[in-house]
Amino acid sequence: LLSVVAANFAVDTSKQGITGHSMGGHGALTIALKNPGTFASVSAFAPISNPMECPWGVKAFTGYLGSDRSTWAKYDATHLVKEYNGPPLDVLVDQGDQDDFLKNGQLLPDNLLTASVGTKVKLQLRMQEGYDHSYFFISTFIGDHIQHHATHLNKKN
Repeated sequence: LLSVVAANFAVDTSKQGITGHSMGGHGALTIALKNPGTFASVSAFAPISNPMECPWGVKAFTGYLGSDRSTWAKYDATHLVKEYNGPPLDVLVDQGDQDDFLKNGQLLPDNLLTASVGTKVKLQLRMQEGYDHSYFFISTFIGDHIQHHATHLNKKN
């Protein structure tokens, strides 16, 4: 997709950001972590942060990748953050504390935060009181994410 955008629009490919929600949040994190230097900014809303350790992730990874768990780590943001070797990366993650997926052990953002300690990834995890996994959650905090991206995309190289 990045090459299609670059080929068809007047964009500065040195200033790209990526974001997503839930599974898309996990995608944004893994894509950024697997492509060091491609994205100047990263954010996620309620991402599935550690699929190797949650019931949904185990089911999905087994179905898509097979039962050999040793092959799964390269698709798990919590494992990828430990191996990240690119330029420093500031990541904003918002998570609602009333999210049923969080309460049911599917999202595991604390695992991602713990894994990021001592790496080049500066992770800001914000637990948002009273919010769940809904559009209202995203619409409330999207401005903060836009500002996060604007700050990093407008930095001088």
